[in-house]
This record gives sequence, structure tokens and C-alpha cells, in this order.
Amino acid sequence: MDRFCNGKPLWDSNLTWDGDWPEFTECFQDTILVWITSGWLWTTAPFYVIYLAQLSSTRCQWTWKTYTKLVLTVLLLALQSMDVVFAVSKLTNDWMKASVFAPIIEGITLILIMIYIAMERQKGLVTSGILFIYWTLSLLSSIIPFYSKIIKKEYETKLFEFVIFYLSFTFTVIQWILNSIAENHLQQKDMNPEQESSFLSRITFSWMTRLMMQGYKKPLTEDSVFGLKQRDTSQEAYSRFYNNWVTECASASHEYETANHQYHLQEAESETSYLLVKSHKNIKSQQHQTKPSLIKVLCRTFAVQLFIANIWKIVYDVTLFISPFLLKMLIDYTAASKDPEISNFTQEWKGYSLVAAFFVTILIQSLMFHQQSFWSMTLGMRVKSALMSAVYQKALRMTSEARQNSTVGEIVNLMSIDAQNIQDFISYFWVLWSSPLQSCFSLYFLYDTMGHSMWSGIGVLLILIPLNGFVISKIHKLQAQQMRQKDERIKLLSEVLNGIKILKMYAWEMAFKDKVLIIRNMELKILFKAAIYRIVIIFSRAVAPYFVSLATFATYIFMSSDHYLDAKKAFVAISLFNILRVAISFAPMAVNKTIKASVSFHRLNKYLNSKDLNPTNVVHNTPKDDAIVIEDGTFSWDPDGGKCFRNINITIPEKKLVAVVGHVGCGKSSLLSSILGDMTKVKGSVRVKGKISYVPQQAWIQNASVVDNILFGCEMDQKKYKDVIDACALRTDLDILPASDRTELGEKGINLSGGQKQRISLARAVYHDTDIYLLDDPLSSVDSNVGKHIFEKVIGNTGLLSDKTRVLVTHGLRWLPFVDKIIVMVDGSISEIGTYEELLSHDGAFAQFLKMYIIETAEDEDDPEEEKIKTDISQRLISGGSGDNYDRLLETQTDDVKLLMKICESKRLRNGSKLSQESFVEVPVQKSKLTTDETTEEGHVRLSIFITYAKAIGLVIVGIILFVYALYQISSVLANIWLSQWTSDSVLTNRTLGKPDSHTYMAKNNYYLLVYGGFGIAQAVFVLVFIGIFMVRSITATKLLHERLLHSVIRSPMSFFDTTPFGRIVNRFSADTDTIDNDLPTTVQKWLECVFRVISTLVVISYSTPLFCAVIVPFGVAYFFLQRFYVATSRQLKRLQSKTRSPIYSHFSETISGATVIRAYCAEKSFIKTSNDRINLNQRFQYAIISANRWLGIRLEFFGNIIICSAALLAVLSRGSIEGAIVGLSISYALQMTDNLNWFVRMTSDLETNIVSVERVKEYTDIPAEAELYNDYKLPVNTNQQGVIEFQQYSTRYRDGLSLVLKNITFKIEPGEKVGIVGRTGAGKTSLSQAIFRLIEPTTGRIIVDGEDISMMGLHDCRSKVTVLPQDPVLFSGSLRMNIDPMEHHTDDQIWRALEHAHIKDFIQHLPSKLDYDCGEGGQNLSIGQRQLISLARSILRKSKILILDEATAAVDMEKDALIQQTIREEFSECTVLTIAHRLNTVMDYNRIMVLDNGKIIQFDTPENLLRHPGGLFYQLAKDSGII
Repeated sequence: MDRFCNGKPLWDSNLTWDGDWPEFTECFQDTILVWITSGWLWTTAPFYVIYLAQLSSTRCQWTWKTYTKLVLTVLLLALQSMDVVFAVSKLTNDWMKASVFAPIIEGITLILIMIYIAMERQKGLVTSGILFIYWTLSLLSSIIPFYSKIIKKEYETKLFEFVIFYLSFTFTVIQWILNSIAENHLQQKDMNPEQESSFLSRITFSWMTRLMMQGYKKPLTEDSVFGLKQRDTSQEAYSRFYNNWVTECASASHEYETANHQYHLQEAESETSYLLVKSHKNIKSQQHQTKPSLIKVLCRTFAVQLFIANIWKIVYDVTLFISPFLLKMLIDYTAASKDPEISNFTQEWKGYSLVAAFFVTILIQSLMFHQQSFWSMTLGMRVKSALMSAVYQKALRMTSEARQNSTVGEIVNLMSIDAQNIQDFISYFWVLWSSPLQSCFSLYFLYDTMGHSMWSGIGVLLILIPLNGFVISKIHKLQAQQMRQKDERIKLLSEVLNGIKILKMYAWEMAFKDKVLIIRNMELKILFKAAIYRIVIIFSRAVAPYFVSLATFATYIFMSSDHYLDAKKAFVAISLFNILRVAISFAPMAVNKTIKASVSFHRLNKYLNSKDLNPTNVVHNTPKDDAIVIEDGTFSWDPDGGKCFRNINITIPEKKLVAVVGHVGCGKSSLLSSILGDMTKVKGSVRVKGKISYVPQQAWIQNASVVDNILFGCEMDQKKYKDVIDACALRTDLDILPASDRTELGEKGINLSGGQKQRISLARAVYHDTDIYLLDDPLSSVDSNVGKHIFEKVIGNTGLLSDKTRVLVTHGLRWLPFVDKIIVMVDGSISEIGTYEELLSHDGAFAQFLKMYIIETAEDEDDPEEEKIKTDISQRLISGGSGDNYDRLLETQTDDVKLLMKICESKRLRNGSKLSQESFVEVPVQKSKLTTDETTEEGHVRLSIFITYAKAIGLVIVGIILFVYALYQISSVLANIWLSQWTSDSVLTNRTLGKPDSHTYMAKNNYYLLVYGGFGIAQAVFVLVFIGIFMVRSITATKLLHERLLHSVIRSPMSFFDTTPFGRIVNRFSADTDTIDNDLPTTVQKWLECVFRVISTLVVISYSTPLFCAVIVPFGVAYFFLQRFYVATSRQLKRLQSKTRSPIYSHFSETISGATVIRAYCAEKSFIKTSNDRINLNQRFQYAIISANRWLGIRLEFFGNIIICSAALLAVLSRGSIEGAIVGLSISYALQMTDNLNWFVRMTSDLETNIVSVERVKEYTDIPAEAELYNDYKLPVNTNQQGVIEFQQYSTRYRDGLSLVLKNITFKIEPGEKVGIVGRTGAGKTSLSQAIFRLIEPTTGRIIVDGEDISMMGLHDCRSKVTVLPQDPVLFSGSLRMNIDPMEHHTDDQIWRALEHAHIKDFIQHLPSKLDYDCGEGGQNLSIGQRQLISLARSILRKSKILILDEATAAVDMEKDALIQQTIREEFSECTVLTIAHRLNTVMDYNRIMVLDNGKIIQFDTPENLLRHPGGLFYQLAKDSGII
């Protein structure tokens, strides 16, 4: 090396460390400095070249910056060449010298740089981190020769070399500046500014400054925020996840098959039974472990990115331990002024070098930490996106059996809570390895500093580890229990919201509120237990570092040879203990997030491994001529629950109309499901030729406009669209709607009638123009004339679908003569198949079915066509007969045929057509948008929100909490000040007073140690009191806030539910409540910790070095403005993120309910795209929030760096007048400043993020409520209900600002009267019924029921007087008993009697658990017809004097329809009945008919009298319907 260095040393410490200035040898400058700089570029070259080669070329113009870089590089190369020539010229023979090789290496490196510049521009890169780091290293390495040449005055002796160097230095500076600026980029819409920023801008997050300024000037909107990078989109994240999931599934399947094969092989070998049994157990165990693992898939997908993200943290952790040793050197530096012989820090430049070293070290830490945080958090964001998309797409393909195991509320929790838990785990994954690593390094360096005495500190830690392990296991179990309770709560709440109208009408809302609270209280009990365990963890985390230091210092005092704790050892140890404290302080958070993630991994894994629909259930596009063929088909909804659909063999030719008939629950809808592939195929085959359109029995309507519901993703064809609208009889409805077909439909079509929803559903199918149409009873919800119109114009052989294959499930007798084939179903199997004529020709199941129907409906007023068909069927079934031979024929027949013959004879002369006008829910005059946009607060989070949470905890309690925590921090500060006094005590520092173990020294040590221990005990007491009170009261707060939220929502008027998507409401009860339950208390606690630590740091530094007070003022001003600048943007981003979260869950809930329809139309891709777009929109704000936090963190930590450097600089300047102990105290606290500021930023950000949940909850607790449920109004005692209804000049509107829907209504209905309410669409019929229930309140006038003004009563008193039987039955998850009698007011005998009268007793008696049978979510385990019968039983049991019917028999078959009508006549014979007439013929035998038009009564009389007025509206309606 000497020869290579031309006889000079590579390193000379006498020059570098002991000299008056840091002089480095020329060889060092020509080797180490050059090798480090160029080595960086050549070491990374293979990887960077491969990276560049993989990029696609982009046409980018070369800019002046590119040319300037190249020119400067060429000039530098020329200068290096001159340097080589000059160096060679100075040598004689041996050129193997460092002075020659240094410029040669640099020259070759510059050639590589030119290649990089050209390649980067060709690939369209706007910046180069590789080159930026190179020029930074080159600039830093030039500093040494820069000052060396000036100090040595080389400009006098080596002018040529001097000029070449400073020209090179100048060009290097310019290169560094140019590489700090991004190249021009092709502008793209919504482009992420990070992609067009420079490397320097990226590591300092300066690219966020533009958005921060924009947010400071005015509140941000959704359009203000930039888009995501491609890699951060949901589509990209899920694509990579799905590919690995498929691989894992294939691997798991292979393992299972291998295990099975081994088992069967070994089963054949019976020689060694012991081994066989053992092998059997092992293989069975293996078989249970063959499910795909979500954790493995996530590792395969994101492990590399996670590794890269955590590399930054390794650099941070390494630099973290430099600061304590810099502190050690600084203490030596200050001590050297008093005793130069014991220190080699006498030179002043060393003090300033230490200050610079502090600055560089902290700067590197800051940059590394924030890069790691940014990478980790954005990775967590991508993982969450992938999981949310996976959950969404799984919901589209899961089987019915799997769907029953996962309710909507549970699946929403998977998206909102579990995916978030895993995101948090990924974001803070580094804690799991970094905290142990920091702890180990801390302990190692403590050993190096304190010797064997540190083992006593480790002993303290070892005592706490088993305790924490036990507590963690308990918390893990409680977390799983809590999530189960949360699922149950959200599930029940979702059902309550879906059925809120019925609950209010039946006055059951408070009972169901109590049911939700019962589950919530169980959840809170679990939360309380978990809080107790968390108190243990937080307490041990808070006191452990102090007691470790106490044990270490005590041991050191008694075991060291000099029994003296000096400042250097004490405060270096304190700095290391602080690092240890921070590492340990992460433990509760890491444990909490790991436990949550573990539970969430298990839940998501279970959900994603649930069964998918088998795509081979149905074979599509078969070459055969028949459209649908099922051969030997056996199907089941639940394979474990038995076969429910047996021996199905049908063939449906192309372009034919086939009807499917049968009684309720016989399997008609299941037949369609088997054709769609939604049922599990046990055996047989299903072949379908062509595409399918599907119209479900219960219409599925999106929360979108009418036109969007019909088009359903198809392109608009105006002519085709108009034809479909006319054919589906929607023209009149569109004319009435405020914005025609652009009118937004409420969630689940809440502002439409059942008939309107069904016709829109049918229009969607017709518009899609597919080959096969599966129509599940679409005509049951429309009136007779509309049904006839639809059948003729759409379904029948003269309609738009005449050249299509149509399968029509129907309860309507009138359509059967016009179909090509009829399939008769009985108890899950096909009884008969044939034409109408064929089935009537023999006395089979079809004929028996028709007989019973005609007999049951003998007294009903039917529409003329159906009457004619009944007569024709009756005659054919009895083989004709009239006149003279009628009596003789009658004598020879069975009883049922005799009855049939009498009915036929009595109706022989009846003919004519009876049609009616359908009634629809009137749409009040309003804007086209029904659903209101979710409001977003602007500006700072109001103080009232913080006060709301403080009040929920208790204002006095908050004061106590703050006081106790202040005492904890004060005792902590005093303990460290006491330590500085201890180490600088004049007696202890004077080692000439006696032996080291003399009483003089030991008494002093004992005194200081005792007080130091007392401060530790005080800290333990204060922190235990603080955390105990806070955790317990935070549970009280969340309980109170949830109860207020639930009560407010339950008591909200119906107008609130009409205009607010349920997903938005559920979001408050799921994500927001979860935040208040778990995240907010932790965040508040951490925030308080950061605030007090920042304050205590400033106080201690000011105490140590009073001059520091001069720095505090400008620092405080700058910090204040920076924080204000940041908060304006950050807070709005968080609000926008919360706002855009609800639509994700609303769309998801909507998708789950319509999954069958979406699959039938093959619209999965469209819905997945919509879901991804909504996730991406929400993640845009999450990405911006992460970036904004890093933007602020970098700048605040720069301030913290200034504080550290200021404290260090003041210590240097105060050398000679300041004790080493005081320096140690000051710097040890200052070193915490960057961490404290960093966490203060993060906790402030998290606090504002989480407190927004309180803001959102409070928003819904302030909703105006309905009238009181009970009030002081006393009903007359012993007054029986009679059923008198009287309206007196009554007017009302749905909401303020809307037009009146009822105008000056006045009428009176006598007890027992049967009144039909008719009118055209929008006349006010439904409004009238809602007015009786006070779902809408009067503007003027009043309603009198049995002589009492209902507006004076409490709502429950009012609603208990009326019973409603709605068109759409609403059931809840739970037992049949609970659904029929949720208030538990009736005995089982009374319930069975009601079920018998509702004609569903036989069905329930055959169920395994009878009244305890679980109805499933929303009653999904029952057919719609069965749900309607349960609803009827509910009404019979209630049996008030007033009954309101709203087309209650639309979903049942003809036989059940007749039985229900008979039940209503018998059970409610003495009741006042108001029927909203969807079919005019159903009210023709009523006492009176009320005719409404435009919110006014224009006619009110008997049907006979109304028909005598040809100019009246009723006459016109009857004429339009064909009744007259």
C-alpha cells in the first residue's frame, strides 16, 4: 500500500484526529474517497442496468437539462483526463500510483454516467436516484480536499491542480443541482405528482407541497387530489394477489390428492396395523391442513415489497445508536476543558464536528424513517385494496350455503375492519423485528457501558416477559370473541335498517334497539376484559425501562470497583435506556395490531376458502337445438342439509314459452336457480344454449337512476329503449317522476311500488336482448290490465320476446292457456309436463290444483278474463253438462266435483272484463336526486367534537387524567434531573475523601439511589392510575356514544331513511364505532404521551442551557405555522376519505343482495370495476394522507434536528462553564426530540383521523327525531277500540321544501267499514296510509281515531291502534317465534293458532325445530310466499281494530291467495279495513271506495254509486281497466 500511495500513509491519526484541523492524507483522498463514490455506481450497475432494460421505451424529448448534464459530464471527463496526464507527467517509471488510478476510475465512472443519462431519457425516467446519490457522495467527498487545499494554500504551489479541482467541484455542484430537478414528463390526466418529481423531492416529499398549499388556501374537494400510481390501484394489487391465490389453491389441492393417495396405498398394506393407524392419523391431519393459506398468498404477493420497505429501517436502526456515542464524546469534550489530560477532545474543531455529526446522523435517521413509513404504509394500503377486492369478488361467486354462513354485516366487517387490521399490521410490521433488534443492541451497548451490572436490568425484563406473554394470549382470544359479537351486532342492525318501516308501523323499534344493545353490552364486556389486560401491558411498558435503569445503576454502584456513577456512563446509559424505552413502548401497539391481524387473517381465510359456485353446474352454448335441457338432475342449496330438488328431467325447445306452476315452497324459483347454476348440482347435467336474462321474484333495484337500472351497463339505443319502456308499461310512470328516467331511485327502490320495481326489472331483462329469459313471477306485483299489457307486449307469443325462449313462473291462471308448455311442480320434483290442453285432459296434479283454486275463490270478484277461464276449466273438469241433464249428472259426481259444478252453474252467465289501475308509491315533487350526498365538514375539527368525547369520558375525569399524567411526567423529569445531580455531586466526584467503599461515598450513593427509586415508584403509581382510569372511562365513552347513535337513528323519521343509503348508516356502526372502541383511546393516550414529552424536553433543555430559551421562540412560531399549514390539508383529506368509504360498503351490500342477477347477466366485470373505482377513490385520499404526514414529519424532524444541534452547539459554546452531567441531561432529552416530534405528528394526525369518527357519530346523534313514543296524553280508561277513522282538513308533505302530497283531506270511516283507496300514480294513496301511522306528520289538520287526536298521542299509542299487512314481507334473522311475536306478549298456543289461520302451520310443524327454526338473514331460508304468510300470522296475532292492506298476496300462489282472502274476511270481519287497491277488482265488494287525485279526495262513495257517474274519475278508471 505504501508503494501504491507513493510512500505516504493511507491513514495518519496524528494528522486527522490529533491535529489542529482534520487533515486527511493524499492517499486517503485518492483511494477511499474515490472508491466510495465510484464504488456506489459500479456496485449498483448490474441491478440498475437490468431494471432499465426491463422498462419500455418512451418517446421523450431531450431537454436543456439533459444536454447540460451530458456537457458537464464531458467537461468533467476532460478535466479527469487532464488530471491523469498531469499525474503521469510527475511520475518517472512506476505508474501504479493512487494519484493516477483515482482520475482514471473517476473517468470510467463518468462514461457510465453518460450511458445512464442517455438510457434514462430513452426510457422516459424523470429522475435517477442512483445518479443523485452518486453526485451527493461526490459532493460530500469533495469537501475534504476543498478545505484542505485552501488551508494548505495550494493555490500558491499547485495552481494547475488547484484550478482543475475547483472547476470539477463547480461542475459537481451544478450536476447535483440538475439531478435535484426532475426532467420533463409527458403529462397525463390525474397523474400522481410523485411520478414527475425528482429523487430529492421524493425523499423529502416536496412533491406534496403544491397540494398542501392548495389545501391551505381553500378546502380540498374530491377533484383536487391527484390519482394513484398504477401499482397502488386496486386492480393491480388484486391481479397479483389473485394469481398467487390460484397457485396456492392448486398447491393445496395437490397436497390433498397426494395425502389421499398415500392413505389408500397404506390402507391396502394391512401387515403393520400400528403404522397404518399412525399413518391414518397423520394423513387425516394433513388433509385438514390443505386449505389455501391467505398468509402464504400475501407473502408471495407482497413479501419482496415488504422487505424493501423494511431495509430503510435497518439503516435507521444502525444510525440510531450513533447518537449515544456522540453524546459520550460531547461530554468528554466539555470535561476536557477542566482536565485536558483525561481527554483527547481539547481541539475546538472537534466540538463543532460533533455538532455536525449530530445533524447528519439525525438527518439520515429522519430520511430513512419516513421512507420506511411511506413504503410500509402504501404497501399496507395495497394489501387492503387487494383484500377488499378479493372479498367483493368472492361474494359474487360464493354458494348459497357459504352465503348463509356469512351475513351481509359480517362480510362488510371483513372489508371495513378486518382488511384495515391487516393494513395496520403491514404498516407496522417493522415493529416486530425492529423493536427486538433495538432492544438487543441497547442491551449490548449497555453492557459495554455499564458492564455486568446491566444483567440485573435484563432480570427485570425477563420477569415481565412471561406476564406479557400470558396477557397477549388472553387478548388474542378476546379479540376473536369481540369480532364475533361485532358481526352479530352489524348483522342485526342491517336487518333493523332494512325493515325500519315495518318496525315503526308495529311500534317494535325500541324492542329491536334493546336486542342490538344486548349484543353491544356483551361486546363491551369483552372490550372491558381486554382493557384490563392492556392496562397490564401499558403499565409494564411504561415502568420497565425506568426500573431496568434503576436496577442497573444500583447494581453498578454496589459492584463496580470505584462505586461511582459518572455523568458519561449515566447519560449514555440513559440515552440507551431511552432507545430501549421507545422499543419497548411499541410492544403494546405491535401486540395489539398483531392480535387483531391474526384474528382477521383467520376470518378472511375462512371466508375466502368458503365454497364457490361450480362453473360446471351449467354447460353453456351447447350445439343442441333445445334451449334448456336438464337430465336426471338432483340439486340442493345445502349439500349437508339433504337433497331438496330431485329427479328433474326437462327439455325446453328454443323460442317457446314455458310456464312453471305449483304451490308455495314447491321449488319453482329453485328450478330457475338450477338453470342459472346457483344451486349445487348433486348429479345430472344442465345444458343451456345462449345468454340468459333473469327477472327475480323480488325485484332488485340499484341506487341509481331509472335509465341506469334498465341499461345495466349496456349502451343506449334510443329506439330500442323507447320500445321497451312502452312494452313494460313504464311510460306513465316516467311522465310522473320528477326527472323522468333520470330520477334517482332510492336504496332498494324505496321510492317505488312493488309493481314499478318489477316492471323496471323486467325492462332491464328485455333491453338486454338475450336468448333465454327466466321470469320468476313478474306479473304478481302488477294489476290485471298492466299484467295483460305486459303479457301481450313482452312475454306472450306476440310480444317483444316472441322469438326468445321464456320460462315463466306464475301464480296467474289467466296466462296458462297461452303458453306452449306447462311444468307442474310438487314438493321439489316435477309432477307433470305438458300443454295446457294435455294437462286438463286427465285428472292429474295440475287438474287437482285448479279444482282447489276455483273452489277456494268461488266468492271472489275476479277479473273478467280469469272468470271466463275459470268457467271454461270448471266445465272441462266436470265434462260439461247443463239444462235437463244437469241434476242427473250432479248426483253421480264426488263432493269436490259437485261443488265445482254448482260454482260453474252460478257463474255461467257472468262475463265481461274486469281490469284495474295499478297503484304506485307517489313520488313527491322534488329534484331527480333522492339520496342526499354525504356531508363533509370543512375547516378544522370543531372544539365541540373534542368536548363531546371529553364529556362522554366525563369532564371531571378528564381533568383528573391530565393531572395524574402531568404528575407522571414531572416525576420522570425530576428523576433525570436528580440523576444529573447525583453524577455531578461534589462529594462523589472528589475521589480523595477516602476509599471508594467508604461510608462517606456509600451514604451519598444510597441517598441518591433511594430518592431515584422513589421517583420510579411515583411514576409507577401515577401511570397505573392514569391508564386505569382512562381505559375504563374510554369504554364508558364508547358505550355512551353508541347508545346515543343507535337511539338517534332508530328514532329518526322515515324521511331520513328514504334519503340516506343504509351503507352510510352502517358505516357509523361498524368502522366509526370500531375506531372509537379500539383506536381512539390508544391514540389519545399516545398523543398525551407525546405532548407531555415534547414539553418536558423543552423544559429540561431550557433548564440545562438557559440560552436555549432564545431558540424556543422562533422554533415555536415556525412550528405553529407549519402545523397550521399542514392541518388544513390533512384534516380535509381525512374527511374526504371517510366520506368516500361509505359508498364502497353501500355498493357492496347492494351487490350481495343482487349477486344472482349480476351473475345471470354476466355483469360481474362491470360491478367489479365500479367497486375498484370506489376503492381507488378512497385510497387516493389515504395515499395523500400518508404522503402529507411524511411531508410534515420530515420538516418537523428537521426542526427537532435544529433543537438537538442547538443544544449541542450551546454545550460546545459553554465549554468550561457547564458540567458534563448537565450536558448529558440536555442532550439525552434533545435526542428524544425527533422521535417525540415524529410521533407527535403521527399521533396528532391519527387523533384528527380518529376523532372524525366521533364527528360522524355526533352528526347522526343530532338528527331531528320523531315525536315522543309516549307522552303525558292520557287515553280514556275502559274505552274499547271501535276502528273509527276521521281526517279533518288534513294536509302533509314528506319533507320541508317539498310540495303537499295530501291537501285538505276530510272524511270519516265508520267502525267495521271496508274501504278501498284507489287513484292514479301519485294520487296520494300510500301517503294516506303513512299519515295514519304518523310516518309523516301533518302540515295542517288532524286525524281522529276512535275520538282521539292521534297527533296528541305518543307514537306507540298511535301505532298500536293500527295493523298493516305490507306488500313486501319483512323478516329478521332469528327464530320464527321471534319474528311473529318479538315482544313476547303471546303464548305458543296463540302463535300456533295464528299460523293455522295463516295457512302455514303444516309447513312449520314439519320443520325440525318448529317455532325455533332459524329464518336466516332477512328470512332467506323461506320463500317470499312463506314470508308473506308469516307476516299475515303476525297481523292476526296483533289484531287491532284497524287493518291496512297493501297488496298482501302478490307473492303467493292462487290457492294460498284465496285462503288468505278468506282469512282476512273471517279474522278481520269486525275490523275497519283500508285497502290500497293495486287491483281494482279486489275492492269492488267493499262498502265504499275513496278516489284520490293529486292529493285530494274527489270521490268517496259505494262502488255502485261511483259507477253511476260517467264523468267521475272512478268511472274512468273502471272503463280504462275494462270493468265497464
